[in-house]
Amino acid sequence: MLYEKKKKKKKKGCLFGALKLQSRKMGIPSEIRDVWIQRKRNSFIIPSPAEDEKNLRAKQFSQEGIRAGVKAAAVAAVVSAVPTLIAVRKIPWAKANLNHTAQALIISGASIAAYFITVDKTVLESARRNSRAQFDKTV
Repeated sequence: MLYEKKKKKKKKGCLFGALKLQSRKMGIPSEIRDVWIQRKRNSFIIPSPAEDEKNLRAKQFSQEGIRAGVKAAAVAAVVSAVPTLIAVRKIPWAKANLNHTAQALIISGASIAAYFITVDKTVLESARRNSRAQFDKTV
């Protein structure tokens, strides 16, 4: 008994050593990540006040666009919901073919389209206004 060979358990191996990869963590090691963050903070490049103003204006323009988009989406939701719900109650074809999911898709599709179109227009118009103001300031 003492001299019997013990049976070794074979690990089930996968292609390309995938079993070994499972034991290691994937991603960036925390030491390297911390060095990168500190390097970015202690950078010798100091942003100019003009860059800070640009970032502030960009945030302002995006917030302005989001506000206008939410308003437009709310209006579009009401404007598309009322006729959709009336049609489902009154028109026989709509009553037979438009279930709750179809009604929700009609209403949300109109709202989403109104949101993104309005945000895009508002941000572009704000950027155009800003570029004209800067051009007038230099001339």
